[in-house]
Amino acid sequence: MPRRPASASRERFAPLLASIATAALAAILLLSPSGAGGQQIPDQVSADALRVCADPANMPFSNAAGEGFENKIAAIVADELKLPLRYYLMPQGPGFVRNSLGRRLCDVIIGYVAGADLVLHTNPYYESVFVLVVKAGGPLDGVTQLSDPKLKTAKLGVIAATPPADHLLELGLIGNAHTYSLLVDRRYASPAEEMLASLNAGEIDGGLLWGPSAGYFAAQSATPLKVIPLVKEAPRPALAYRITMGVRPTDHIWKQTLNTVLRKRADDIEKVLVAYHVPLLDEDGQPIVPTSGTPGQ
Repeated sequence: MPRRPASASRERFAPLLASIATAALAAILLLSPSGAGGQQIPDQVSADALRVCADPANMPFSNAAGEGFENKIAAIVADELKLPLRYYLMPQGPGFVRNSLGRRLCDVIIGYVAGADLVLHTNPYYESVFVLVVKAGGPLDGVTQLSDPKLKTAKLGVIAATPPADHLLELGLIGNAHTYSLLVDRRYASPAEEMLASLNAGEIDGGLLWGPSAGYFAAQSATPLKVIPLVKEAPRPALAYRITMGVRPTDHIWKQTLNTVLRKRADDIEKVLVAYHVPLLDEDGQPIVPTSGTPGQ
């Protein structure tokens, strides 16, 4: 999940937000489709496998079972490169890039916010935005901006330290907001799911979430929910972000290889994003109306 930039270190804004960081770095596993393998530190990008750095419990982005949309995109890249796919799994949080990509235990992070430091970025392969989630047909259905008078007395859920919190503060709405933790271990907690459960229970009137998390979990809700992309807000702090793949700053040839794959398999990647209900923006920053899809297909 994109986070507010920090001057010292901005790891992955994400989720990707996702949500999505953990304060303690837990056990690290190296997995391949055929099972666990010994960990080695090679001197360059592996020619024997596509080695991906990923979180083992960060749906809808990734998990150890390969069920996230970043897992599916990694499989597309591996297919194009004709390489087996291997994962170096560790919870995302402080030190994630340094202790995975930086130690050459893997060669690419599938989802990374364009412009964030620590990595060399490929071309963006999608753009998404923070959203407002409300009950379909409810009193806030039809709201498209946070400045809407209907929100003056509304109780909104927001993840702490994410860009929408700044917008609520600027608009004088933060005092009535319910805050959910950003720094959690996703193996045991899911702020996005907790927020939507609060919305369904009537404990909050709307929720502000990073689009990919909101779209995925809202689609699973028994109560019909509406996901509203926040594309009409003030430009600072930004609510829309382009997502790239991150590689080591020295791996320029590898970056170009991945750019070629992203260009050739763009349609396949977009189908995955649509299937997971990721709110997508076009080159003008406007929502792309997706066709229907089922997560995981």
